[in-house]
Amino acid sequence: MRKKYDFSESKKNPYAKMLKKQITIRIDAETIAYFKTLSSETGMNYQTLMDLYLRECARKKKKPNVSWDAA
Repeated sequence: MRKKYDFSESKKNPYAKMLKKQITIRIDAETIAYFKTLSSETGMNYQTLMDLYLRECARKKKKPNVSWDAA
């Protein structure tokens, strides 16, 4: 291994900021528990599993079935 490396010609990765975006979101405790259980079964981080599921929904243009009960 070299003692010194020359990074004077290096360029920043133009895609680094596009990879992931941090957000704040409120998620039902039951939903988090589900993905944490799935996480222990698969060995993947629960946040990664949630991201994969949401990405799949977006690619398939899946829309939620929402109905409001009139009380």
